[in-house]
Amino acid sequence: MPLSDLQPVPRDQLHFPLPPKFEDVREERQHRKERLAAALRLFGRFGFEEGVAGHITARDPEHTDHFWVNPFGMSFKHIRVSDLILVNHEGAVVDGRHHVNEAAFAIHSMIHQARPDAVAAAHSHSVYGKALSSLGTLLEPLTQDACAFYEDHALFDDYTGVVLETEEGRRIAQTLGSAKAVILRNHGLLTVGDTVDAAAWWFITMERSAQAQLAAKAAGQTVPISHENAKLTHGQIGNDFVGWVNFQPLHDQIVRAEPDLLD
Repeated sequence: MPLSDLQPVPRDQLHFPLPPKFEDVREERQHRKERLAAALRLFGRFGFEEGVAGHITARDPEHTDHFWVNPFGMSFKHIRVSDLILVNHEGAVVDGRHHVNEAAFAIHSMIHQARPDAVAAAHSHSVYGKALSSLGTLLEPLTQDACAFYEDHALFDDYTGVVLETEEGRRIAQTLGSAKAVILRNHGLLTVGDTVDAAAWWFITMERSAQAQLAAKAAGQTVPISHENAKLTHGQIGNDFVGWVNFQPLHDQIVRAEPDLLD
């Protein structure tokens, strides 16, 4: 057929990814666990591991004061769905065969309690997140991608050692407020989202934005995006649906490359 004879495909016949909807809580739970395992594998692929530090949590859709999390001491690169553990509001493992990271419970339990809209939260000791956190500063609107966090992240301007007490987690949650992310001074980054996909994507792109800011500042005088344009751009790329969409190519890559994560 000559190109001149081709007609545009109707827009309603073109595929566009959308978050799934569930009527069965068991299917929704399985979906969240599969996305959680995939996100953890991606964190491993991107080098976000630092020994046993780092965790991503997903609220259980039925028992909403419980969350699924990676087990203590297991590499992100090896996580499978069957390895995930379910932790209750008291920090006890109620499903699974591994221990929970105490810091994961201390921080994430308070985040999930304070933010019923947050299905997932992600935290790790990634290199550029740690570097930025040591400066005690926020992300600046230096790039389009960084504008996703413009006036939508906070700085927890304190450090008192490894977070093992829920009171410290409560203070972190208070600082996070209604934002999508918080920089933990001298510690690293933490992000939340209304899906596992969004929370993981916000962490990935925040880490990259931290890297870009550190590189730009080291290279010379930076030219920030104006307040008006940063606000506009945040409105375009800063919502959780956009975070979900951006995660989909990464999810497809990791599942195709490492299908055993679904075991």
